[in-house]
Amino acid sequence: MSDLSLSKTVEAALPRQFDFDRALNTFGAWTLAILWALPLLYAIWTAFHPAAYEANFELFAPLTLENFTKAWSAAPFAQYFLNTTMLVTIILMAQFVLCTLAAYAFARFDFPGSNILFTLVLLQLLVMPDILIVENYKMIRNLGLIDTIVAIGLPYMASGFGIFLLRQTFKTIPRELDEAARVEGAGPLLVLWKVYVPLAIPTYLAYGLVSVSHHWNNFLWPLIITNSVETRPVTVGLSIFAAVDGGVEWSVINAATLMTSGPLLIAFLLFQRQFVQSFMRAGIK
Repeated sequence: MSDLSLSKTVEAALPRQFDFDRALNTFGAWTLAILWALPLLYAIWTAFHPAAYEANFELFAPLTLENFTKAWSAAPFAQYFLNTTMLVTIILMAQFVLCTLAAYAFARFDFPGSNILFTLVLLQLLVMPDILIVENYKMIRNLGLIDTIVAIGLPYMASGFGIFLLRQTFKTIPRELDEAARVEGAGPLLVLWKVYVPLAIPTYLAYGLVSVSHHWNNFLWPLIITNSVETRPVTVGLSIFAAVDGGVEWSVINAATLMTSGPLLIAFLLFQRQFVQSFMRAGIK
């Protein structure tokens, strides 16, 4: 028997040592997962059970969809969903166009001050949007766009994070593909559309999920800039619905919460693999 096989046999015969670090990490991960899941599980329980079972957890409690019906009829959620869908679509399309053009310029063109400009883009990531609320409100008021869907999305139509993410992806694309397209007579914009954009689709998908989830859940700026049902997104509508003076049952409130957050949960579950893989591919090279 060789020394290598003998050492493997001895290692297999020895009892495996307890890995304290791994056990601690596993325990911490499960603890955080349970703490994160408990509010969601409670919301699901109360939404699908009568109000009498809000704090009475019986295994065979009757199921009902009445809470969703009450929530849908108690507030104009159809209008809220329409407003939010229009809002996230407008923002996402504008971000795709502006971030793509800026990222392509930073990734493939050498021009004076490019490094300084890209540094300023990265510094924008350090600025909290809430700091700019007063200045943004003044700008929107001067443009006469108060209480419009465009006003909600205008400050977010250019994203430093989107520029950074797409720039890193574009820099991983071989220059040979760029040069081959130029030999065929393609201009810069055609090269961008035919070469770079198709190869960056996973990154667009991941960034799209991040952008949609952020602006779907954005609350403070839409609360300040909107005054009517015709422009109010679901987050603001849900907060007003839950603050009715007459009081609302928790089961109905949680049903409304699930209606507003359900689309995001479904989207993430459907695209979670592409979401993780695209961020791994678009890391700093």
